[in-house]
Amino acid sequence: MAFDPKFIRNFSIIAHIDHGKSTLADQLLLQSGAITNREFREQLLDDMDLERERGITIKARAVAINYVLDGQTYELNLIDTPGHVDFHYEVSRSLAACEGAILLVDATQGVQAQTVANAFLAVGGDLAIVPVLNKIDMQASRPEEVKEEILTSLGIDPSEVLAVSAKTGLGVPDVFRAIIERVPAPAGDPKAPLRALIFDSKFDDYQGVVTYVRVVDGVLRRGQKIRLMAGETEYEVTGLGRFRPREVPCDELGVGQVGYVVANIKKLSDVNIGDTITQVPGPAQVALPGYQEPVPVVFCGLFPATHNQFDDLRTALQKLSLNDSSFSFEPETSDALGFGFRCGFLGMLHMEIVQQRLERESNLSLVQTAPNVTYEILTVKGETLHISNPTRIPDPGLIEEFREPIARVNFIVPTDGIGAIMQLCEDRRGIYLKTEYLSTTRAILTYELPLAEMIYDLYDKLKSATRGYGTMDYEVIGYRAGDLCRLDILVAGQKVDALSTVVHRAHADRRGRKLVKKLRGEIERHQFEVAIQAAIGSRVIARETISALRKNVTAKCYGGDISRKRKLLEKQKEGKKRMKQVGNVEISQEAFLSVLDDSED
Repeated sequence: MAFDPKFIRNFSIIAHIDHGKSTLADQLLLQSGAITNREFREQLLDDMDLERERGITIKARAVAINYVLDGQTYELNLIDTPGHVDFHYEVSRSLAACEGAILLVDATQGVQAQTVANAFLAVGGDLAIVPVLNKIDMQASRPEEVKEEILTSLGIDPSEVLAVSAKTGLGVPDVFRAIIERVPAPAGDPKAPLRALIFDSKFDDYQGVVTYVRVVDGVLRRGQKIRLMAGETEYEVTGLGRFRPREVPCDELGVGQVGYVVANIKKLSDVNIGDTITQVPGPAQVALPGYQEPVPVVFCGLFPATHNQFDDLRTALQKLSLNDSSFSFEPETSDALGFGFRCGFLGMLHMEIVQQRLERESNLSLVQTAPNVTYEILTVKGETLHISNPTRIPDPGLIEEFREPIARVNFIVPTDGIGAIMQLCEDRRGIYLKTEYLSTTRAILTYELPLAEMIYDLYDKLKSATRGYGTMDYEVIGYRAGDLCRLDILVAGQKVDALSTVVHRAHADRRGRKLVKKLRGEIERHQFEVAIQAAIGSRVIARETISALRKNVTAKCYGGDISRKRKLLEKQKEGKKRMKQVGNVEISQEAFLSVLDDSED
């Protein structure tokens, strides 16, 4: 029998990075009896190796908990979410499957950039918010000040804020009571045709595609015939279960319940995140709203280090895209690197995580090109082109307007770091919007910045300038025309397409000189002289030369006529010239990565 929806609560935990989401999730599992003390370990829901190594949540995870309050058993479905800005999409997907959210704030650090962003996301989704102050057992905690910050930035009444310590378990029973009392029960009709929202999925070598669902209307049963409404494909449910936190099979899922479905879905492309599952016969007529498609903002090329791994890379990308639908990929070719894929990501950390997951989970060795953002180009013919690969930028004579993506960035910084951040933004062509004070010691600075100026190292520079206390959150607001140009790198007279980047014309000379200097240090010496040049169109703006490796051909000559030595040197010179015409220059992965590092040496 499906559980009575009156006694079901679906909720998420949202917070900034390192505010204790996963630790609180562990305590909720422990104190509800879902796991025993023996099974208890830190970051129980973070089961990916990368998550445990980095101490961050990358994938949202669902778990069902039974909790008894005043003699009544309630079923609580918790969805643990990531906190980093690059995984914002995972958070939005999780919130769509919930009626409420625990907004977790660190009592030592106070309100941070992602706290504000995620709170507005939850409010926009019409979710009930349960504000919780974590780490109150720490000496550096300042609960009263942080409650004032919550009131100032989010407008939440300080009397509603619960104080807990997720590490020791102090105050966790109050959180259970608040979830049950403040979060509404799921609204849905058990007698209506089945509608279930697919909020995540994964690929299993034995079972095929496993979809994670939240039932909105009707009942989902084992053996039932179902239809995926987007692709209009039909399947039979062969497996059904809940997460407790391990997968536990069951016979049916009712209104408001969260679980997984196995239905012999063989092809990865048949499942769309945000799709609606309905029953056959008597299907629902209207699909659930689903999700807004995530828009990748950072692009780079991924190429196999050995050419025979191209098909393996394609399969690995298809599997990973099912588990993480927020990145895109399409085949591309490069003169320097051969066949590979152009991949789009939500940010630099997202790019790094995807590359590491591909290398670890699929045992691939990859070469990655310089990341870049999508540009919009208005041609003289009036066409608008979206360019995610610098090599596809048309000739300057065909461009009417070159537009770049602009992001609105909120920095939450200590007041003594405001000057440093303002200087940082000015250097990156930022436009100042406003300053708001959270308290006497902390402020929110808002700027508009070109996305290309942000993606490399702005976060690292922010942390350095504020001694680790600054945080940032951004959203892309549109495109704006700028004086931009494509900077090409030529090695031994050949244009290396994988090293092409887009730069602002005012910074092109400095960037070009710095790039060729770096590449000179990264590319090994060859048997012939190698020229490295930076060019805009046909104009070379910088050059460095790597001298040839030379053998001392005159070493065997002891004294004697100088003409003999000259003859040997001339012969060597001719050989070098011939070698230069047929020789290939090997460019290492480090050379490609050196393009990314924009730091001043």
